[in-house]
Amino acid sequence: MQAAHSLVPDTSSSLLSGAFSNLLPAHFAAGPGEAFGSLPAGLQFTFAIVFGLVIGSFLNVVVHRLPIMLERAWRLEVSEATDEPLEEDGLPMRYNLWVPRSACPHCGHVLRAWENVPVLSYLLLRGRCSACKAHVSLRYPVVEVASAALAAAALALFGPTLAALAAFGLCAALLAMSIIDMDTHLLPDSMTLPLLWAGIIVNFNSVFASLHDAVLGAIFGYLVLWAVHWLVRGIDGMGYGDFKLLAALGAWLGWAALPQIVLVAAVAGAVVGLAATWRGRMRFEEPLPFGPFLAAGGALTLFLGTPLYLALGG
Repeated sequence: MQAAHSLVPDTSSSLLSGAFSNLLPAHFAAGPGEAFGSLPAGLQFTFAIVFGLVIGSFLNVVVHRLPIMLERAWRLEVSEATDEPLEEDGLPMRYNLWVPRSACPHCGHVLRAWENVPVLSYLLLRGRCSACKAHVSLRYPVVEVASAALAAAALALFGPTLAALAAFGLCAALLAMSIIDMDTHLLPDSMTLPLLWAGIIVNFNSVFASLHDAVLGAIFGYLVLWAVHWLVRGIDGMGYGDFKLLAALGAWLGWAALPQIVLVAAVAGAVVGLAATWRGRMRFEEPLPFGPFLAAGGALTLFLGTPLYLALGG
């Protein structure tokens, strides 16, 4: 399989070995992937799409519940530190990603199994709760479809290998964190830090980058935005969560991917911010979450390599 685009030379040549499935370590593609790879391509993609839809449904739960869980933990810490009584939030005492069962936020109707089928249930119910007829956000099926598309794209690019599964895992995490950042302007440590370590672990066998490049990517990814934050004060929308997210992307894709990721994020953020301001969707001085744009730059680099280096004559 010939390279579709040029990567930066020397150490960066291993930046996105996943972009060329024949460069993957043989042992990483072996095992369960062999049985899956023996299936017809249509069945492989059908499985990938269904798997992506299911994961997308779970991502919706993460996006909704994780910020609530974090807020609960923060309020508990404040209560313990100040000896003030903990205010009730109207939610069950046991509340996490697994319990209680999904329910309508308007009337509390617990979703039955057939009402929780990704995309299909939304279409059958015409985007409304079966009990109170309240409108259900279009974001739920959009996230599920996006997750399915990412799963299919990972399979198409990396083939039936564990590298495809790892790539999809990265994309799923980026998708969830992007939405959380848009909703809350927060990138939780409980997601960014595990993602960073996962990148280093995956690249222990030089899957997407060499271990050396992955470690340097984690270091430089954090330090680059940290330095910008402290040298250029007053950059709204950038916080320590962004530093950790870029460090995680550096751990997955290697240090040589960082310039393109930051450039794509900066340009995309500027364009979206100016467009939103021009259309009256936000005020000029209002901060714009930077995490979704970093995630977009990371996903672009994962799937396309570093085409900007080629355009710049690299």
